[in-house]
Amino acid sequence: MKKDKEGLYTMSTVTVTSTVLEAPAPPGQPDISYHPDFEKWQARTAHRRREGNLQKSIPEGFPEKLTGDLVWEGQTVADTYNWTFVLSPEHLAEIDQAVAHFKGLSKPLGAISQETFPLPTLHTELRRLSAELHKGHGFFVLRGLVVDNYTREENVIIYTGVSAHVASERGRQDHKFNGEKADVVLTHIKDLSSLQGSDSIGSPAYTTDKQVFHTDSGDIVSLFALETSSVGGASKLASTWRVYNEIAATRPDLIHTLLEDWQMEVFEKSNKSYTNRPLLFHFPETNSNPERIALQYARRYFVGFGALPRNPDIPPITEAQAEALDTLHFLGDKFSLNTNFQKGDIQYINNLAIFHARDGFTDTPEKRRHLLRLWLRDPENAWEAPRALQWRWDQLYKDITPESQVFPLEPYIRSASNKGR
Repeated sequence: MKKDKEGLYTMSTVTVTSTVLEAPAPPGQPDISYHPDFEKWQARTAHRRREGNLQKSIPEGFPEKLTGDLVWEGQTVADTYNWTFVLSPEHLAEIDQAVAHFKGLSKPLGAISQETFPLPTLHTELRRLSAELHKGHGFFVLRGLVVDNYTREENVIIYTGVSAHVASERGRQDHKFNGEKADVVLTHIKDLSSLQGSDSIGSPAYTTDKQVFHTDSGDIVSLFALETSSVGGASKLASTWRVYNEIAATRPDLIHTLLEDWQMEVFEKSNKSYTNRPLLFHFPETNSNPERIALQYARRYFVGFGALPRNPDIPPITEAQAEALDTLHFLGDKFSLNTNFQKGDIQYINNLAIFHARDGFTDTPEKRRHLLRLWLRDPENAWEAPRALQWRWDQLYKDITPESQVFPLEPYIRSASNKGR
């Protein structure tokens, strides 16, 4: 993307995306869908500028420009940061020994911890990398695991055990399993449209469709590639801080928009259909922490996807909010990098400082993209949770015991993405 004389963006390349599932828009909703449309974004931006009355300055007390390692661009970050940590033969031997040690304890998978999955030398490196997540560039990739050397359960043990040294707390990703109440802490990201049917899928995670830029829930999002697709499926990351700087410098009114209360749909069964909260959060500098900005949002909660369209009983989003959603996506794409995710890789990202996307992909019978996901928290390094989201952090991390944790070995559609929930 590049700017024209009026400050609007033009695409330097054209990306063709095949739409797998679309959701009907509720009455009164702006002309916006899950799949961002560049021309509509630019037309909306031009129209709102012509109307005028846009805020000319950022909110009082907010930073004009963030600095530090978390401010990076995909085109240049590799010049100063190597985000891939390759496991050595000694590390791999330690992991094998830890698997044998844990299996010998005859404990439930929820008991996996730094103590039950000991990594004498790798532990130090993983603690250093956790600091990189929270105080450095906000992401890294572990490489070198050979998935085919292990059973599915052993791969789950390895993934969970290694991750326990990065961040010791695992978050709930679902509240039930097989119809029963459960603390599901591991989920699968895989195309299930041919098995489950598209009439139940409300998230692109379970299709071959692209996932636009978004965050998940909680402090850290981790993905483990059991298999990659035949074509496509690139994992893309972008710095929230770099995108914030661009918006603050060029469209400060949208910072105000992101700080408004948005009506965010609640897809799980609940006593309320939506919650009111901002998408952007500001943490002033303290004696122990630098000034920070955090972003928490997913586009489908405002525009719907597939079998879960936006509830018509929820107030429609505004034109300003529609522009803000597209601005986040297209600037995220502009400043993003492709992590070159490979089979056996484990990717970790700071979910408060980095947002992510995925290209559409094609599977074959021989190569079907299949990822495992953990939502993690490291009490030693964790950022302060946004006050407006403390209830959500409690949902994720509170009152989970080793006995209550469930680690499904096969994919299923979790409740928040399932029309039949």
